Amino acid sequence: MDRRVPVVIVSTLFLSFNVCSSQTYVLNDKGGLGRVFDGIGGLSGGGATSRLLINYAEPYRSHILDYLFKPGFGASLHILKVEIGGDAQTTDGTEPSHMHYENDENYFRGYEWWLMKEAKKRNPNITLIGLPWAFPGWVGRGENWPYDFPDITATYVVNWIIGAKQYHDLDIQYVGIWNERNFNVKYIKVLRDMLDKVGLTGVGIIAADGDWSITNSMNTDPYLYDSVQVIGAHYPGTKTVTEALVSQKKLWSSEDYSTFNDDVGGGCWARILNQNYVNGRMTATISWNLVASYYDDLPFGRDGLMTAEEPWSGNYVVESPIWITAHTTQFTQPGWTYLETFGHLAQGGSYVALTDGKGNLTVVIETMTHDHSICIRPPLPAFNVTSQNATFQLKGSFASIKELQVWRSQFNFKTKKPSFFEKLATLKVVDGSFTLNLDEDEVYTLTTITTGTKGSYPDPPPSARFPKVYKDDFDVRNPPFSEAPNFADQTGVFEYYINLTDPGPHVFTFRQVLTQRPITWVADSDQTISVIGDYQWQNLTVTCDIFMEHIKTGGVFIAARVDKGGQSVRAARGVFFWVFADGTYKVTNDLAGKTVLAEGLSGTRAYRWYTLSLTVNGQYASGLLNGYPLWKNAVVLTPANGWAAIGTQAFELAQFDNFAVVAEY
Repeated sequence: MDRRVPVVIVSTLFLSFNVCSSQTYVLNDKGGLGRVFDGIGGLSGGGATSRLLINYAEPYRSHILDYLFKPGFGASLHILKVEIGGDAQTTDGTEPSHMHYENDENYFRGYEWWLMKEAKKRNPNITLIGLPWAFPGWVGRGENWPYDFPDITATYVVNWIIGAKQYHDLDIQYVGIWNERNFNVKYIKVLRDMLDKVGLTGVGIIAADGDWSITNSMNTDPYLYDSVQVIGAHYPGTKTVTEALVSQKKLWSSEDYSTFNDDVGGGCWARILNQNYVNGRMTATISWNLVASYYDDLPFGRDGLMTAEEPWSGNYVVESPIWITAHTTQFTQPGWTYLETFGHLAQGGSYVALTDGKGNLTVVIETMTHDHSICIRPPLPAFNVTSQNATFQLKGSFASIKELQVWRSQFNFKTKKPSFFEKLATLKVVDGSFTLNLDEDEVYTLTTITTGTKGSYPDPPPSARFPKVYKDDFDVRNPPFSEAPNFADQTGVFEYYINLTDPGPHVFTFRQVLTQRPITWVADSDQTISVIGDYQWQNLTVTCDIFMEHIKTGGVFIAARVDKGGQSVRAARGVFFWVFADGTYKVTNDLAGKTVLAEGLSGTRAYRWYTLSLTVNGQYASGLLNGYPLWKNAVVLTPANGWAAIGTQAFELAQFDNFAVVAEY
């Protein structure tokens, strides 16, 4: 007998000859039910983690979205959480705000609106959540703290929720306060009051999107308790605290996972999804991030449920976390209820069971070993898992179940031949009992639901490097989102712009629009920068038309071999060719402008268009201004490779046009 296939123990004689004795686990609803299940989700944002997704051509873009959101197909996610863009660097890039300034409202910036609509199109019942990581500078009146002006901050957030409905017909069900920052009791109460005042009584507040410490305040402050609908913790390691449990509030792991999405990462995700409830009674778990759709060499590359980082080729990869998610999401729905009978398996692993209250039952079992399911943030506690027989006894309203559908994933780390989300033969239940032969590093779903499907599409195009010849004149303005295709803002916000003062060739341009430093989440650079291309580029020529809009101190750059972005952008090195409105130029080996390779007079002024060209070849770099040599043979020792980029010397207005790269591989 293949001991890796579920078998039913039909007699005591058969049981007595089994090599492994069988531990019995009872699944029963007779004594009542546990907590209500709220769903499994993904997080787009924190930051710019879905940046490249919108650039995919059809049908590949729709295929990716189907794997994420389409019910009964792939991950079949119940929840989509998005960043409320705040114009600042929030991990892998910046996401634009709906209100750059106090008198400015635009509910079409960025791609999160589009993503929420695509998710809703596939799953009309999906739960939508918004959370700010950063805020425009005006919200804090120039200070890096939004809680000093709770009415202003609450208005800013509430406007986003209203705009989602008014302009996109999106109902936001929950909103957070400020990602992974100390909570502020006064602000939470002001936000609750404002939501209620404008008729958004159904929008729940999640707090504090950090640790569990807010529960101490909630349990002693009735007003705060009533203001918060969900206690959300990040990376709880499957554990909660007593104060949270006794609060009787919904407990969510409102951000979790943050692990490379290979098969080891899939194993981590399997443990989290089960044990967040087994150990911590958390009824929703949200993955950071939804889809790894940002340049791989930015921080936390490939930390999504799947990978879609090559819109230029159309290639994407459906990773194991998609199918591990499906083990739960395709056979349950928010509103189902956990049974009170759940727990750890005797030889390692865990099991949970859920019911819809109408006779349906879904049981999810995982036997992930620590070595093969390492979670990065934070690492889960080590324990041993060995092969075992597990007998499950169905009682209460489930005693009459005669058969269960079986889905299995096997990581097979020893043979390196994994199989994910395979449908096995229907399992017959005899006298309310069945036994499984469980090996290490497996996930099983046993369910009365018969609609599960392992969706598939034809293989996408093969992976390919970023085009070595690339041009963008910024004249193609569809779809309408802030950034031009493949540019990834790291500090500042670069948007399509219509230059009505120029009747000539520069009507449609690309503009850096921030003039005030945002309320940051991590350390943005003092300069603005947007990167593009292939991190492995070494020898290349970057050309771009530039237009400075600050008369006295304006300055812009084009760059090559930029080696850092994300949370490390302040330390970015490369070859930066700057020109300034005071008639000078500078070539630096770093974004901060401290390591000068060349400098001199350029004759450049504000409100005039110039063409800059930067060539880096081996250890030498040269620059042209309007086609004429301005400097040459600057010695470049490091870095050896990196992205191309454009940017400004400060938070200031500047325009770019006719960007082009010619690179060598």
